[in-house]
Amino acid sequence: MLHSTEEAGLAEMRAELLAGASGRTLEIGGGTGLNLSRYPPALGSLTVTEPDPFMARRLRARLKASPPPFPVEVAEVPAEELPAGSDSFDTVVSTLVFCTVADPARAAAEIHRVLAPNGRLLLLEHVRDPEEGRTARWQDRLERPWGWVAAGCHPNRDTVATLRAAGFEAELERGDLPKAPPIVRPLVRGTATLARLVDQGGVPGNRVLP
Repeated sequence: MLHSTEEAGLAEMRAELLAGASGRTLEIGGGTGLNLSRYPPALGSLTVTEPDPFMARRLRARLKASPPPFPVEVAEVPAEELPAGSDSFDTVVSTLVFCTVADPARAAAEIHRVLAPNGRLLLLEHVRDPEEGRTARWQDRLERPWGWVAAGCHPNRDTVATLRAAGFEAELERGDLPKAPPIVRPLVRGTATLARLVDQGGVPGNRVLP
């Protein structure tokens, strides 16, 4: 389903995003491994989680056929149960994942837990239309039938709000998923970091773009 979208620009978006990965890196929902060849060769290590056993099998086959120049571990666990201690990763990567996780808030909290204090979450996700207009209404109406044909995808999730609630601040660019149906076209991509306290009341700062 994503083939034409990848050719129309999504592959380039992945490459631009992953160029920023460094150190100990975790990718959630790695699927069949489309991101593997786009990581910097000098990456310290990569852990890829993928809960679907069929996807994980194809992911391991891709790794065997073209092993990257850095250590890679595959874990068949969901994003809500990350197999790592607190502050374990310098970079966490999420590309088109939050639309399908069972519990987005819990997944965001887990990423927050395993990300080092100065670490970064690299994000590329289709999201709910921020204009709350016609597209958003259709995202709500078609959520269930779209999920039936798109592996449980929820087109109307406000992932930016989910990350904000979990304690992230972000600098995200809004755009469109190329050559995609309108209900999954609204896109955010960029970097999120752990929010810092900016006043005595303990209110976290937030730079999420509108």
